[in-house]
Amino acid sequence: MSDRIADVWGARTPHAKDTPWPVRVDTHLDASVAAEDVDRWVQSACVLCSNGCGCDIAVKDGRMVGIRGRAADVVNHGRLGPKGLYGSWQWSRTDRLTRPLVRDGGELVECDWDTAMGRIVERSRQLLATDAGALSHAFYTSGQLFLEEYYTLGVMGKAGVGTPHMDGNTRLCTATAAAALKESFGSDGQPGSYSDIEATDAVFLFGHNMAETQTVLWMRVLDRIHGPNPPRTVAVDPRTTKVAEAARATGGVHLAPLAGTNQALVNALTREVVHNGWLDEDYIAAHTLGFDELKAVVEPYTPEHAAAICQVPAADIRRAAEIFGTSERVLSTVLQGFFQSHQATAASCGVNNLHLLRGMLGRPGCGILQMNGQPTAQNTRECGADGDLPGFRNWDNPDHVRQLADLWNVDPMTIPHWAPPTHSMQIWRYCEQGSIGLLWISGTNPAVSLPELPRIREILRRDSLFTIVQDGFLTETARLADVVLPAALWGEKQGTFTNVDRTVHLSEQAVEPPGDARSDLDIWLDYARRMDFRDKDGAPLIKWSNPQEAFEAWKECTRGRLVDYTGLSHDRLRGGSGIPWPVNDKAPEGTQRLYADADFPTRPEDCETYGHDLLTGGVLSAQEYRARNPDGRAFLKAAPYVPPPENTSEEYPFLLTTGRTVYHLHTRTKTGRSRPLRRAAPGMWVELSVSDAARLGVREGDLVRLESPRGALQAPARIGRGRDGVVFAPFHYGYWDEPGTDGAVPGGSPRAANELTITEWDPVSKQPLYKTGAVRVTKIADAAGPSPAPTTTASAPADPDSVPPTAGGPDADVREHPDATEPPQPARQAEASPEQSGSKATTSATGTKG
Repeated sequence: MSDRIADVWGARTPHAKDTPWPVRVDTHLDASVAAEDVDRWVQSACVLCSNGCGCDIAVKDGRMVGIRGRAADVVNHGRLGPKGLYGSWQWSRTDRLTRPLVRDGGELVECDWDTAMGRIVERSRQLLATDAGALSHAFYTSGQLFLEEYYTLGVMGKAGVGTPHMDGNTRLCTATAAAALKESFGSDGQPGSYSDIEATDAVFLFGHNMAETQTVLWMRVLDRIHGPNPPRTVAVDPRTTKVAEAARATGGVHLAPLAGTNQALVNALTREVVHNGWLDEDYIAAHTLGFDELKAVVEPYTPEHAAAICQVPAADIRRAAEIFGTSERVLSTVLQGFFQSHQATAASCGVNNLHLLRGMLGRPGCGILQMNGQPTAQNTRECGADGDLPGFRNWDNPDHVRQLADLWNVDPMTIPHWAPPTHSMQIWRYCEQGSIGLLWISGTNPAVSLPELPRIREILRRDSLFTIVQDGFLTETARLADVVLPAALWGEKQGTFTNVDRTVHLSEQAVEPPGDARSDLDIWLDYARRMDFRDKDGAPLIKWSNPQEAFEAWKECTRGRLVDYTGLSHDRLRGGSGIPWPVNDKAPEGTQRLYADADFPTRPEDCETYGHDLLTGGVLSAQEYRARNPDGRAFLKAAPYVPPPENTSEEYPFLLTTGRTVYHLHTRTKTGRSRPLRRAAPGMWVELSVSDAARLGVREGDLVRLESPRGALQAPARIGRGRDGVVFAPFHYGYWDEPGTDGAVPGGSPRAANELTITEWDPVSKQPLYKTGAVRVTKIADAAGPSPAPTTTASAPADPDSVPPTAGGPDADVREHPDATEPPQPARQAEASPEQSGSKATTSATGTKG
């Protein structure tokens, strides 16, 4: 048995380069249940990070009682991380919403579905009849629902309501991944595969603390690192993470740039690769556009110049560039350290540039993973629930709009495409201004996750905004809603979802949802029926009634597109492993890597975007795009470094960066209800470097106040291992476990990191800037004990003997079984061109509206 709170990544199974990753099956059951007592195991995949690990749910007496990894799955080879082991199912016996709630007399009270849906439909019809029409409606969804639900929402919102105001919390975590892939390659869709880890010589992690955010993927890297010929690792992160420790141990580099300077660093790496001739000149000439402009833009960024901006040693920049330029195979991953900054798309495109310059795409070990932050974020983008057109179509291409209109049998003018889709930050602005009167929130908790929370709470309290929240729990956001709909969650419904490397999994229904809770799919189908949405022949617009039918409809939407699902079905995905798209007649077993043929979906008739100016976000016209004649070539996109919109000052001398801990997902709606995970990271903390803490007179556990121009929080201090001048705060902590406090802990002291963050965003991806902002730190009181920060990962104390180690205890026992069967085999490599591929709820709740 293993305590996977104390030992996050479990036992090593080392192996050599170009050999299969060994199988290890992780199993965790409720302490009251023995393995032989489980009634049945139900196929699924974990939804508590973007890795998408295949798993089976243990069911006994109609309840979820445990989980195990699927040995046959290509994603995880049987392994699971702490969130999957402890947080994926333990919430199922807690304070679930079981009946709809409506606001009467300022309080939320229980009602039946007809009453709740009646109120929604009445308000919806009233608003649609006004001059604002469809522009009065907005939908704000999640990255944790199922593909079938997102596609239904996309069709309903675009062709039923007809609103351009559709987005999700994926804007906060993965929008830059999509934007960078579109800008460089013409379409969304990850080029690389997780199996590139087995074949690579070097792993570059740009702003990606993989050890905490994708624990099973990090197990995969660790098993290469502990085997023969380990890959050299380069970590770009201002904190000393486990990834940074691995970089040093493998002869790589830990680059700790000042927050907001990523673009200067990437430009310097690019310049070094160019100046040293580490180029595949034939590949560049045949398959890219923009080399001369890129070379000119990066020319001023010598290692010394970038070192002065980023405050890292010039020698380390040279060393990192040499590793990239001289390794035979390089795998790069990119995540929030790059995505949640003011030049997010530019810096992420810079990583794409490096791979294009060396021709490192489409071959084993040579991949790019512009990571997602959520388990089904890929599906929001594919299905159009984030505002994009479904099937990676271009909103500015009339032919693409016509394709959807024909598929849905509606007039093309029904589908909003007269301007770019409304991104979430603008949706909230329209709610603030009053032009949006109905906001439908599904599966997310913006009262904790959005920047500048005092503003968000004020918007949600407005009488002019009719807010609907569908969720499994009475979250901070749900407490401010006008109608709350109880939603079925993972394990309580059936559907598919797609992970970062395009692997599609089926999640079967294991148990019944509690009380009157319904799936998100059933809720939207009910709304569409009550609103009587019709196609142009008078037939119902939504022509499916269950997940299987919705999936079949989705397949037709993908036919002939890069994101081609036509070779898949729910039956095909039962048993065995998930399968990476495109899957079709030409790639019946799926496609492990994209762009093996170096033929990119950049032709005007194929591309998902005509591109943007990376500095201003200005949209390029179809005419400008056609004039470049991309003809299947990728774009080398260049941009100079510009300083972030908010810098330190005498009043606010520190930079704040927010982030994650290994034990929680997002606002802890599920993981905070798991006893082992809650004990491991029970509350908010603020991380200071040793030098900064000494200068401020702060010791471990002292209560400090963190203030920005927008708000403040109070929390115990962790004296950690980050760089001087930078303060770290985890963003997970809201107030769901403290009803009645309305945004503050008892005594009126706020504790959410997003009280402080800034309402600014990247000009192209529109992703908010959670990684750059100025704050000041003040000591409030002496320590009552150590901070609640875990000791096992990046938040470990600088003095390891000063804090008791984080451990899980007997209820965190996990069985790790080395399976002797043959390791799962990845999908057959297939080239993919655009032509080819296509408890019961409370009866009242505090928090009045207005």
